[in-house]
Amino acid sequence: MAAILVSLEAAACLDYFFAEPVYSFQVASGVDVIALASFLATALVVTRLVSRVTAEAEAARSERQRLARLYRLAQQLMALDPHMELGAKFLERFQIVFGIRAVSYFDADTAALVLAGRSKTELAQMTRDSYLAGRDVEEPEQQVSIRRLGVGGRVIGCIGFEGLDEPERTADPLAALAATVIEKMRALRHASESAAAAQAESYRSAILDALAHEFKTPLATILAAAGGLQEVGPLLPAQLEMAETVETEAARLGGLASRLLRMARLDREEVKPRMEPLDIESVVEELIHQFARRSRDRQIRFARPSGPLRVFADPELLRLAVAQLLENACKYSQPDSTVSIEAGDWAGTVVIRVSNYGTPIPERERSRIFDRFYRGVNARNQTSGSGLGLYVARKIAVAHGGVLELDDSRNDGEIAFRLALPTLKKTEHALTNH
Repeated sequence: MAAILVSLEAAACLDYFFAEPVYSFQVASGVDVIALASFLATALVVTRLVSRVTAEAEAARSERQRLARLYRLAQQLMALDPHMELGAKFLERFQIVFGIRAVSYFDADTAALVLAGRSKTELAQMTRDSYLAGRDVEEPEQQVSIRRLGVGGRVIGCIGFEGLDEPERTADPLAALAATVIEKMRALRHASESAAAAQAESYRSAILDALAHEFKTPLATILAAAGGLQEVGPLLPAQLEMAETVETEAARLGGLASRLLRMARLDREEVKPRMEPLDIESVVEELIHQFARRSRDRQIRFARPSGPLRVFADPELLRLAVAQLLENACKYSQPDSTVSIEAGDWAGTVVIRVSNYGTPIPERERSRIFDRFYRGVNARNQTSGSGLGLYVARKIAVAHGGVLELDDSRNDGEIAFRLALPTLKKTEHALTNH
């Protein structure tokens, strides 16, 4: 309208002051009409161009402000302590920088739901529902925008905004920034926890090593003293029995200390077996004889194989692995119960199966019983231990090209572990072809 008025005024001035006769209004020819149309068209075009330039300038200014806010928010988020909880203080940064009324966050890993600000709608619940529905939400009437947070092709949660200006241009960049910062904080926290766990495990191994060494010297002294008592002179039967008991138990402690030392070293180092042909039946019988003396209140039964079972293995390491399975079976079974050992050849694989009846292993713990230093709740309550036994036994099995696993094929309350190794023939055939 302003452009039309200016055009009419310009045409009137031209006719009044410059066209003959001057100081009068006369539209006497078509030139006057053309001049009026020209002025009108020019004014409209100029007005249109000015309006467009003004709008683009305003959009550019708004975009600069938005980018400046995003940059400032990114600086604040990147400066956060990676160990801080992703709670209200984390979301308040979004509120302050962008002037948002309320912000909510749903964590897919922990199912935690956090809200910062005062929502006029059910923003927190809507954010959780958006994650469960697997879609973004845009509610212009309620001024709500919710975006899923994706990292590496997986959704780690949802973030919702209420009262966000220009959500169609700002919600997606804010969600991308939030996902990046959250994943960065998780990665740094995980790296820190892993480093601390590795250091703690190193200290534990060093302590086990030191304790095993410290035990060996006094045990050797006790053994020498017990042997000396028996050789000093004639002893009464009760005295002789006590001396033999001292010697037997000291020898047992010495064996336990040696095994603890060996396990501590295997925990820190790569297992490098010294392979040689070995008869499984003789190894198992030797161990059964040892444990029968130690665990007199347990019945150990050995289902002998129908034929010879030979493997290519390190004798010391294999004895250590099988001894660990036998010790666990004796420790975690009931007094006067039976511990069973089976050995056989199944399709080129020698399998040693050790089983007992006792407190069942909970389902939630079965995937962790081979972890280093892990001990289940029932195991901690029943007896002491280091949590290294099954971990080292599995390392030994893997170093021999075999496996050690929990055998839950039976559902009669039996707890069994299955150690499988390639037969000697199978190993020799593989070495020949290699």
